[in-house]
Amino acid sequence: MRAVDRVLERVVDAPGPRIIGIDGPAGSGKSTLAAEVAAATGASVVGVDDFVGWTDLDPDRRSWWPRLEAEVLEPFLAGRPAAYRRRDWHGDPDGLGVLPEPVELGPAPLLVLEGVGVTRRALAPRLALRVWVEAPQDVRLARGIARDGEAQRAHWLRWQALEAAFFQTDGTRDRADLVIGTG
Repeated sequence: MRAVDRVLERVVDAPGPRIIGIDGPAGSGKSTLAAEVAAATGASVVGVDDFVGWTDLDPDRRSWWPRLEAEVLEPFLAGRPAAYRRRDWHGDPDGLGVLPEPVELGPAPLLVLEGVGVTRRALAPRLALRVWVEAPQDVRLARGIARDGEAQRAHWLRWQALEAAFFQTDGTRDRADLVIGTG
């Protein structure tokens, strides 16, 4: 069965806004799966890459999570329109600068939230479905370098260590309703 079909068969047809969280290490295939789920359901996708920087999984730097909560999650779950500004990766690659144009989300029955840490303990109870996507570390690193370029290798290696520590402490994979391997 295709990964997207495995996700769709588990989405509960409950009334009200629902969020599917697609989590797992960088380069595992979360964005690809999120796009497939969105295409099949008409849901919007919000990626945490629009919020985080290279060091933002550090538990002492919760700079992006409150913004995601306030700008996207709280209004969406309340059935209100949401709007957020994307992280400016090109103009401010090391900081947390944002682009001026907002991304607007209307009220909808389903939202796909994807990225490293989106099914974290603090959000897990509010998710309709928690999906964990995984692939071997060497495969994920190769995918990341192919996407971001060799100049980003040091960032990728540092990020892989940071996310592994986060996932271990948070117990993220153990909370998954569905585990999907891509590598």
